[in-house]
Amino acid sequence: VLAMKMIIAIVNDEDSETVSHALTNASYRVTTIASTGGFLSRGLTTFLCAVEDEQLENAISVMKTCYPPVTDEKLKKCKLFVMNVAEYHHF
Repeated sequence: VLAMKMIIAIVNDEDSETVSHALTNASYRVTTIASTGGFLSRGLTTFLCAVEDEQLENAISVMKTCYPPVTDEKLKKCKLFVMNVAEYHHF
């Protein structure tokens, strides 16, 4: 049984194509969901990406390449959540 993680990434719509291409070019499967949120209900994209435990750091690094380093917390454009996957079925 493979140990897996689920990455949930919430990004601004303007960055979604860049993030999607970066992940798929790195051979990660990704599901995108259009979403809204924040103070002004801005357009967002939520990515779901299941990876094996040993792929987690690389997948996060791929996403980080889509964004320049930011020191101001208010300017950050991506939120990541990583969860353990109890079971995984693909059919």
